[in-house]
Amino acid sequence: MLRSRTSNTSGSSFDLVIVGVIIMLLCLGIVMVYSASSIIAANKFDDPFFYPKRQLIWAILGVIAMMWFARYDYHKLRQHAAKLAIASFAMLVLVLIIGVNRGGSKAWLGFGSLGIQPSEFAKLGLIVFLAHMLCDAGDRMQSFWRGFVPPLGTAVAAVGLIMLEPDLGQSVVIMGTTLLMMFAAGTRIRHLGGFFGLGLVAFGGLVAAAPYRMQRIVAFIDPWKYPKGEGYQIIQSLYALGSGGILGLGLGNSRQKFLYLPEPQTDFIFSIIGEELGFLGGLALLMLFGVLVWRGVRTAIYAPDEFGSLLGVGITGMIAVQVLINIGVVTGSMPATGITLPFISYGGSSLTLMLSGVGILLNISKQAVFPHR
Repeated sequence: MLRSRTSNTSGSSFDLVIVGVIIMLLCLGIVMVYSASSIIAANKFDDPFFYPKRQLIWAILGVIAMMWFARYDYHKLRQHAAKLAIASFAMLVLVLIIGVNRGGSKAWLGFGSLGIQPSEFAKLGLIVFLAHMLCDAGDRMQSFWRGFVPPLGTAVAAVGLIMLEPDLGQSVVIMGTTLLMMFAAGTRIRHLGGFFGLGLVAFGGLVAAAPYRMQRIVAFIDPWKYPKGEGYQIIQSLYALGSGGILGLGLGNSRQKFLYLPEPQTDFIFSIIGEELGFLGGLALLMLFGVLVWRGVRTAIYAPDEFGSLLGVGITGMIAVQVLINIGVVTGSMPATGITLPFISYGGSSLTLMLSGVGILLNISKQAVFPHR
């Protein structure tokens, strides 16, 4: 079980390493959103700056939210945990009733190009609620019915609603984050292992129930068998990564963004980064994420209480799982799931949610008890 450590030296300032990494990620994200989307935006909207302008606005709003949460005592979130869970479920139900269908998924609330994705905000709400539920559970986490089933059932209920949209990517992120939090809280390994096996069976059932998912699996195994269908996007992604080489073609010199790689500013933006900045550029980005995850885990370990520890694990785990899935998809290591790259991909809901989560992490770091700064 993850436990907080104590020391005579208390934290008195935010983790500036996290702040620095976030600033670098946001700056890189805005630049790469422009580079990846300029051709598409010029053809579609007659404005090559269409996407980066909006990304900049969302980034500013997200940074404001991050700063607010960084100064908001995270302990107060526990008082609102149940309300946040209810609001999360309400939004997930509402989007199924009046949501806007985009890309085959009824996952948006709003009109036209303006809208929010409730599943993004539900992720953070569920993390707060699960941290509250798991906090102080103690030996109860060793029990299957009293410790394992309640938090898992909450996550499964949310995933069930999200799968009705449908959105497999967000579902995987939520389940992955939940399992990490439960592991940190002291859940038995055999319970987690049993659920993982059951999850694989359920995943197979979900794939078999939807022909388009089965096509994605087949295309994942051999994308060149379907070069004009389900395999098209991953083939173009691999072309982009391969042509980038070690140093890349240079910023702005991507070839795949010339209407070859669909929506390169969102899920597959890492492909454009690899093409323009090369292997070294992609590696540098992954190192930034690595530093962010390290500092997040460090904050969780030295949080002043178990609620802060679990909250830190949830937020850090959410970011890490989403990065792993996105990179796995664009490199052909995982089937396509439609998930953005945190802080980099175009998308207001995702960016605002992630920055709000980082703000909470910063507040935990300010109150953490480190052995040294």
